[in-house]
Amino acid sequence: MRLAALALLGFGTALLTPARALAQETLVDEQGKTPVEAKFIQNGRIRLNLCPGEVRLMGKDDALLRVSYSGRSSADRVRVQIRTNGDHAEIWVRGCPHNNFELTVEVPKTSNVHARMFAGQMDVYGITGDKDVELHAGQLTMEIGKPEDYAHVDASVLSGDLEASAFDVSKGGLFRSFDKSGPGKHRLHAHVGAGEIDLR
Repeated sequence: MRLAALALLGFGTALLTPARALAQETLVDEQGKTPVEAKFIQNGRIRLNLCPGEVRLMGKDDALLRVSYSGRSSADRVRVQIRTNGDHAEIWVRGCPHNNFELTVEVPKTSNVHARMFAGQMDVYGITGDKDVELHAGQLTMEIGKPEDYAHVDASVLSGDLEASAFDVSKGGLFRSFDKSGPGKHRLHAHVGAGEIDLR
C-alpha cells in the first residue's frame, strides 16, 4: 500500500512539472545587443513599455518575442528587458537615441498586447488579439483585420486626426473620439494625445 501511494505521489508530481515549468519566470536583460529574443506562447498577454522612436510592432507565426533595432552609434546604450511568466510577458526598451532610431518588436500573432510609448511613430500589424495602444504624441497606424472580430473598439485624439476607414470614421480637430461595439471577442483601444490615429 505504501509503495502504491508513493508511486501515485510520484505520478502526480510528474503531472505538475510541465505546469510549473510553464509558469516559471524568466528574464532576458541585454544592453547594446540586437536582436534580443525570448520564447513565448501564442495567445499570451504582452505589456510593452517603449522609448520614443519609429516602432514596428508585428505579429509572427513564431512562438517567440524578438526585439531588434538600428540607429546611430549611441544605440549601444539601448537596454532591452524581456520578462516572461506563464502566459504573461513584459518588454521594456530604454536608452534609445533621440534621432534616427528604428525599433522592431515581433510577437506571436495571436497575442493580446498593451503598448505605451511617449512619442514617435508606431505601426501595428499582423496581430489578431486584443490591442491597447497609447502615445502621448505622434502617429499610430494599426492594421485591425476584420471589424467584426471585435466586441468593443474605442479610439481618441486630444488634438489631431482620427481616421478609421474600417469603421467608417474620419474626424479631425480637438477631442475627437469614437466608440463602437460588435459581435466579436477582441477589444481595441487606441489613443494619441497630439497627432494622428489611422485604423485600417
